[in-house]
Amino acid sequence: MSQTTQKSGIGAFLARDFTASIVVFLVAMPLCMGIAIASGVPPEKGLVTGLIGGIVVGALAGSPLQVSGPAAGLAVIVFEFVRDHGLSALGPMLVLAGAIQLVAGVARLGGLFRSISPAVVHGMLAGIGALIVLGQFHILFDAKPMSNGLANLAAIPGRVLGLSPDIRSTEMALGLGLTTILVMLAWEKWRPKKLALVPGALLGVGAATIIAASFGMNVTRIAVPESLAAAFGTPGAGFFAPLGDTAVITAAIAIAFIASAETLLSAAAVDRMHDGVRTNYNKELWAQGIGNMLCGAVGALPMTGVIVRSSANVQAGAMTRLSAILHGVWILAFVALLPWLLREVPMAALGGVLVVTGWRLVSLKHVTHLFHNYGVIPAAIWVVTFALVVGKDLLTGVIAGLLLSLVELIPLAKGLRLGVEEKHTDDGHHVALQGSATFLSLTKLTNRLESVPADRAVHLDLKDVHGIDHTTAEMLGEWIARRRRGGAAVRLSGPDPILNTLAA
Repeated sequence: MSQTTQKSGIGAFLARDFTASIVVFLVAMPLCMGIAIASGVPPEKGLVTGLIGGIVVGALAGSPLQVSGPAAGLAVIVFEFVRDHGLSALGPMLVLAGAIQLVAGVARLGGLFRSISPAVVHGMLAGIGALIVLGQFHILFDAKPMSNGLANLAAIPGRVLGLSPDIRSTEMALGLGLTTILVMLAWEKWRPKKLALVPGALLGVGAATIIAASFGMNVTRIAVPESLAAAFGTPGAGFFAPLGDTAVITAAIAIAFIASAETLLSAAAVDRMHDGVRTNYNKELWAQGIGNMLCGAVGALPMTGVIVRSSANVQAGAMTRLSAILHGVWILAFVALLPWLLREVPMAALGGVLVVTGWRLVSLKHVTHLFHNYGVIPAAIWVVTFALVVGKDLLTGVIAGLLLSLVELIPLAKGLRLGVEEKHTDDGHHVALQGSATFLSLTKLTNRLESVPADRAVHLDLKDVHGIDHTTAEMLGEWIARRRRGGAAVRLSGPDPILNTLAA
């Protein structure tokens, strides 16, 4: 390859990463602020997490095209933590959570998080989505959310019945929030193909901001500090004192667990969107740990890998980690140079963004998919996790879902071990499994399958497999689909019930 061609190729990569970074920045801005508000902290805390997730974690990440930042999936647990322990305890708790992630990544435990039942993860996200919708509904009325999901639900009729024909600040705020929602939904349904990468959230917030400013509406707007330095906290004397409270330590463990699971599942989803470098899960985990430790040190929000921004990154044509890094640079520049513009944004507009975001997390497609393809038990895991996250708390829901996942092992209790044998042949690669394919052996199985050369035809022999749970079936289905998309042949053999499960 000539030097000119190499320079041209590098230039094309840089151009695509530069363009993608702007798209991700535009998607990230309203989400960073909205998630901060949903978490019960000032909006600039979400922006700080976004720029750390971009610049620092983007440079270190094991998933080059994944974008990190504040996540809706952690908003509820952060809101409850700040309510119970105060904002000052968030920093040390998050430093501990990040340290746990860092140690887990260095200890090469990243693969274990991929063994978590998809039913638990999606049930948790659906429950979080429902809580966000219930809480942000009150933000649409320029009011504060209640202390929990059930209280928010009970207060909704009063909010609606309290509306007046007179146009007061409450009615104006609701109009701006609904405008944001309508613009987002209309744009995503009817946007021109040439403008497909323009985010609806940005247009919705922009429309509401322009209306509020043009008519001088007396509604609550977001509060932004006068200087960028004021957005960053610094650890002071007694910073780690809250860690003497066992409840704070428990919250740190919960944040570390949930953030890691969401990050690595998001990374697996991003890998399915492109054919480039695959995720190094252990590296991604310790990079997230460093990011969360930094966020804790400066008093920002926790971060995870986030699928909405990551998918926007891939769809915008990103080729390397440079796009994620640059999106953090753009957030930094915007907060430093244009804070006056952020102060014009109505709170109700960000509430509208979060209502749509939360509603999309409550996807019934996941539970119907689980029921039709894998039966009653995985669907029940989803329902129980969802119900307890909404009705009790997030940690209770996740623990109950994980315990209920053990029910799937009962029919396979006599032989839970999984044997994996590999043979190299002239025409491909032969992989034979023996025993029960469950989440208990998923890490081992995943490592063996992903070590198979990408250009080799594979015969996956399942004739000696006498049981498979839905977690393993989902992983195998994704692995088979990815190899076939890459042009490699995959042949399956085994009992019809097993093959039918993978075909689902």
